[in-house]
Amino acid sequence: MVSAYILIQTEVGKAGHVTEMVRGIEGIVSVDPVTGPYDIVARAEAQDLDLLAKGTVMPMQELDGITRTLTCPILQL
Repeated sequence: MVSAYILIQTEVGKAGHVTEMVRGIEGIVSVDPVTGPYDIVARAEAQDLDLLAKGTVMPMQELDGITRTLTCPILQL
């Protein structure tokens, strides 16, 4: 199992709409609007990194209102 935080920047005024849309994507376990350089932080889980990219991150990047994402896989130390 792979988990990651996905930091999301949105177009001005679209954070609320994008938050709701991201909640509906497969693999997303939490979504929170935040302040700072990113507008939303999502947490995702998948069986492996390939499924995380293809099943969660890529569909997210196609959503209207998202301008940038940064995916941060969680390490198991």
